[in-house]
Amino acid sequence: MDMKVENNKDSNKWVFQPAGDIDIYTSMEFREGVMEAFEEENKDILIDGTNLDYIDSTGLGALMFVLKNIQDRGFKIYLENLKPNILKLLTITELDKLMVIRGGENE
Repeated sequence: MDMKVENNKDSNKWVFQPAGDIDIYTSMEFREGVMEAFEEENKDILIDGTNLDYIDSTGLGALMFVLKNIQDRGFKIYLENLKPNILKLLTITELDKLMVIRGGENE
């Protein structure tokens, strides 16, 4: 998994663009990368799923870890441009109710 990270001053969000899969092999890297940025500067997190192909249960666990930690401090996770298979997984697990999902194939 590759991941681009941008501190977007205009929207006051961290923007993450993971590419490939967030799975048992990459979920810890994803979690640590997001949390490291968040600890540097606390702000909302936007995950752009344009290049994200797949997420498994360990990836969902990493996402939930991040969500809990930032929500405890009053911040949100935004997800956008998710592929249908990832959106379906979030809907089935009802995680779509805990995060703001918008944009791309989601509209």
